[in-house]
Amino acid sequence: MTPLKVVPGLLRVAIVLLRYRLDELVDATHLFRPLKLVRPLLGRPVVDVRPLSRGARIRLALNELGPIFVKAGQILSTRRDLVPADIADELALLQDQVPPFPGDQARSIVERELKQPVDTLYASFDPVPLASASISQVHAATLHDGRTVVVKVLRPRIDERIARDVSLLHSMGQLAQRWHPNAEKIRPLDVVTEVEKMLENELDLQREGANASLLRRNFISGVDLYVPEVHWELTSARVLTLERVTGVSCDDVVAIDAAGIDRKQLAEKGVRLFYEQVFRDNFFHADAHPGNIWVDPTRTQEPRFIALDFGIMGSLPEEDQYWLAQNFIALFERDYARIARLHVDAGWMPANVRLDELEAAVRTVCEPYFTRPLSQISLAELVVKLFQTARRFELTLQPQLILLQKTLLNIEGVGRLLDPDIDIWAVAHPVLKRIMRERYSLKRTLREIRKRVPEWFHNAPQWPDLARDALRQIAAGEQKLMHDANHLMHQRKLVRRMLEAIGSALLGTTLLICATVMWTFQQPHTPVLPIAMGIAGLLSFVFGWMRR
Repeated sequence: MTPLKVVPGLLRVAIVLLRYRLDELVDATHLFRPLKLVRPLLGRPVVDVRPLSRGARIRLALNELGPIFVKAGQILSTRRDLVPADIADELALLQDQVPPFPGDQARSIVERELKQPVDTLYASFDPVPLASASISQVHAATLHDGRTVVVKVLRPRIDERIARDVSLLHSMGQLAQRWHPNAEKIRPLDVVTEVEKMLENELDLQREGANASLLRRNFISGVDLYVPEVHWELTSARVLTLERVTGVSCDDVVAIDAAGIDRKQLAEKGVRLFYEQVFRDNFFHADAHPGNIWVDPTRTQEPRFIALDFGIMGSLPEEDQYWLAQNFIALFERDYARIARLHVDAGWMPANVRLDELEAAVRTVCEPYFTRPLSQISLAELVVKLFQTARRFELTLQPQLILLQKTLLNIEGVGRLLDPDIDIWAVAHPVLKRIMRERYSLKRTLREIRKRVPEWFHNAPQWPDLARDALRQIAAGEQKLMHDANHLMHQRKLVRRMLEAIGSALLGTTLLICATVMWTFQQPHTPVLPIAMGIAGLLSFVFGWMRR
């Protein structure tokens, strides 16, 4: 039931929707249909909306509804699995600009959060903000050692306003869930929950500082990507102090050319950085629009990017990361059967899906693209269409993968803006294969095994009991299935393969532990035996996996 206290807010939303002639959204809720009778009394928008597309009208309506709705629209633009492409493109154009709050209030917030006077914390603090957004604003400052910084400060009472507007969004989601004819596909309550989660993350500036710190550590050399340093002693949940950086927006082609930077080299570097963040580090900037990605104009021989605004970052579960990388490689190599099999093996689709039909659907999407020169193929566009096609086969993807898809669109857009002739495939394919070779190399595997040895020794006494319990369960299951003559042979085969898998896993574990112990304690000039035992253990694991 919608609380009475949000009814005025719902009516205001309905009136704005009517003014911008978004009748299909109002019709979907039925509740607001009577308001159409009073449309002439509601006034007109600043612009004539009749010739505008629905996406443009929604964007203008969200601007009028206020900054939190603008922020929600920006977040929705990342969910291209739920929002039509024309609307998502318009929502991505939303500008999070609102009037600043007084500098005196910013000083008070800084002093309250950091528990010292501003003059003690900073040598200077400019009360006039450099930029102002719906959740925070940024002030220039100088440290006592002369270094320049920027201070990001949350708006006063922003928590209360967001809580009120999120409550309104929940009520709207409940109405849409009940009345919208496509509610099962749109999943409005899930969308509202995601908006709420992202807004909560942006309210914690210490979390944003941690994101910046990790990204900076991943690219500590600063050769390809520079991330501002976080000043932790001047940071809290509501105040974030970062090193001040200067640069030009990555879409300012004129300024980049004026600086004498090779745009082709810069575009290729941007693509490489994306794959390194996703598949090497598993931590990527998920809001990589031109406002947040700058170019360092002082680096002409070795161009580099500068990253800003770390409120929205993405990462993937390790399994999804592996399966996604394999899908990309199969796509680069046009192996459609492997793409179909990988989607099922990853658990993104039901196991009973017909692989031949899925392979045919993938081929239908991909083949028209491969008739063009590779430099004209949009990898991001192709991935979007593949996901849309796969939804017919009950594709289920985590929000992180959709966030990745949106980031890929941004990166490819920037790359083609810098170099319209860039061959995304030629740049991405070798980078991805190199990362996968390094990530799943024997050397890295042995290093990971050495890290886990203490845990294995800790759990080793439990293995015999676990094996015995597993065998008892298998035996009990076999006895129960003996009554079904039609399945007897099949179940016995499964039992035998499971016993082989368990035995292989136990043997592989023993060999790997012995190899690791020998590698750790013996002289480094005689590594042949532990390497041989390690390889034997890995082969035993592989055999067990194949027999699982």
